[in-house]
Amino acid sequence: MPKRLDDIRMMLSGEISPPPIATLLGFTITSVEHGEAVIAFEATTRHANPMGTLHGGVLCDIADAAMGMAYASTLAEGETFTTLELKINFLKPVWTGRLLAIGRVVKDGQTVGLMECDIRDAGNTLVARASSTCMTLRGQQAEGR
Repeated sequence: MPKRLDDIRMMLSGEISPPPIATLLGFTITSVEHGEAVIAFEATTRHANPMGTLHGGVLCDIADAAMGMAYASTLAEGETFTTLELKINFLKPVWTGRLLAIGRVVKDGQTVGLMECDIRDAGNTLVARASSTCMTLRGQQAEGR
């Protein structure tokens, strides 16, 4: 089993702390398997943009977290990664409510991987779809990350 997947499972069990951004925004990792991760988030008025809807940056954050955890779950001990590119399509406005961000590895390669994420509301309606490209870092590139 890859080491990074072990670390993420320790987060799920509460043995290690979640990343600071999870605490700041209030999202939680609800499940992780090899190549897939699910983030739960409760959108409230404190996450609103000037128009009163959920700020798009928050949707980007939860999508990025789900895709990042999905990619990290495929990495071996001593490997880490960085996101090279992130794209998101906003499909439906959200004001408040529970959202799930389901991140999946579409293609993992030796160095570069492609991820996707669907964000769905409580009625299972697709509110956003994101994709990202990640690069695996090894050796000296991975040190301190």
